Amino acid sequence: MGDTSHDVDAVSSAPITPRPASVAPTPPVAHTPPIVSLPPSQYHSPSLTRSPLLTPGGTNRKTPRIIRTPRFITPLGSPLRKAIKLTKLDPQDAWLPITESRNGNAYYAAYHTLCSGIGIQALVLPVAFTILGWTWGIIGLTLAFIWQLYTLYLLVQLHESPENGIRYSRYMQLASATFGDKLSKFLAAFPIMYLSGGTCVALIVIGGSTSKMFYQTLCGATCSNPKPLTAVEWYLVFTCAAVLLSQLPNLNSIAGVSLIGGLTAVGYCTAMWTVSVSEGRLPNVSYNPVRAGTEIARIFDVLNALGIIAFAFRGHNLILEIQATMPSSEKHPSSVPMWRGVKGAYLIVAMCLFPIAIGGYWAYGHMIPANGGMLAALYAFHSRDVARGVIGLISFFVIVNALSSFQLYGMPMFDDMESKYTRRFKKPCPWWLRAIIRGMFGYGCFFVAVAIPFLGSVAGLVGGISLPVTLAYPCFMWLKMKKPKMYSPSWWANWGLGLLGMGLSGILTAAGIYVVIETGIQVSFFKPN
Repeated sequence: MGDTSHDVDAVSSAPITPRPASVAPTPPVAHTPPIVSLPPSQYHSPSLTRSPLLTPGGTNRKTPRIIRTPRFITPLGSPLRKAIKLTKLDPQDAWLPITESRNGNAYYAAYHTLCSGIGIQALVLPVAFTILGWTWGIIGLTLAFIWQLYTLYLLVQLHESPENGIRYSRYMQLASATFGDKLSKFLAAFPIMYLSGGTCVALIVIGGSTSKMFYQTLCGATCSNPKPLTAVEWYLVFTCAAVLLSQLPNLNSIAGVSLIGGLTAVGYCTAMWTVSVSEGRLPNVSYNPVRAGTEIARIFDVLNALGIIAFAFRGHNLILEIQATMPSSEKHPSSVPMWRGVKGAYLIVAMCLFPIAIGGYWAYGHMIPANGGMLAALYAFHSRDVARGVIGLISFFVIVNALSSFQLYGMPMFDDMESKYTRRFKKPCPWWLRAIIRGMFGYGCFFVAVAIPFLGSVAGLVGGISLPVTLAYPCFMWLKMKKPKMYSPSWWANWGLGLLGMGLSGILTAAGIYVVIETGIQVSFFKPN
């Protein structure tokens, strides 16, 4: 016993040798940020897919404790969230044209929003007034403007999700997160495709035909060309210019193009209503609303007028893509500069749409052409009264705006086509393949414009199908993603506007079918005017 106690005393008095640093004890779990494992419903969500650290099981079993910061996925509430930007969550985003550059700002957002939010469809607004009259025309235009501005606000706020730290950089991604993969393809895939690809086809028709008028205006009676270009050849000239301009790499790189497009849109809208008002009202002008013979025809005429007003507002399918070009952090979310740019852009949009609708209706009344609106009225009634240079300048603005808008509306299609390559080969598209893809898209739109020149005749029908993208889906997205308290004002407002938008879409689609059946379509393949 004495020896044992002597040994214990010797051990206790011996110096303690520190352990090597390599075998230091693992710090408490409470101080180690946990690896986040995604539930199956989020595995295929945007900005979180295709990361090598993510597996269907949630973590990499070979290295369960290693955290690689550049690709580490963490919710907004994590301590590391302050040092990690949402823009880096998806490695593939750095390879695609929409999210390739993330250095956008409020000015870039305003340029893109202005260019996408105003276009040639605004020139038909006075036609709606011929059916609705002064009072209901102004009320309808004001309510539609407020409604679509509200849904724009919803989309801007939904771009970033504080709940799971995801950025929805594309409209289709947010639709998939809201409605599910299968239902979103049924509800949103075709409208989005039409609003992008179909708009590019319409821009080729508008740009090509206006180029022809621009040439004739400049040439005038002195034109001695025995064989002027045909409509198809002018379409091809415009398409070649659009394809050449489409080689700009990403959405941020065309900010200057969007600025020029927005300014030219403001220019031709302002010039048209200014010239029309300054020339005075036409003789025998009437403001009595046009009434059809039968009651059913009157109802569908009113619905068609409401459709014209609703279709004057566009660009909602591009808002998330535009916001995706901005940097974002916890302290500086992208929604702040984005909303600032949207407000500035739509202030200018309102200053264009309301004067052209009111001024055009005041100048031409019920005599404004139903096809072409203000542009057709300007050529029909004032081609001899107004200086040829003014008419030529307006036509030039229309052409430049169409070229600029083609780049903006084509970008989601470029992004989608390139994503097929990057998803399969795990690397960005080479420059030559990117040029081929964009050329194929541009000349594919040219082929459709030439092959189906009567596509504009069913624009009302297809527009009715696409209307929920602007007025209805954002409300349902807000309800699903934000989950406002049941029976609260936000809950009632979004349910009411969403259902009203879907109902209006169904009614306008039915009205479009009625108009097609009643008036007929002049089917003429490969014979554009």
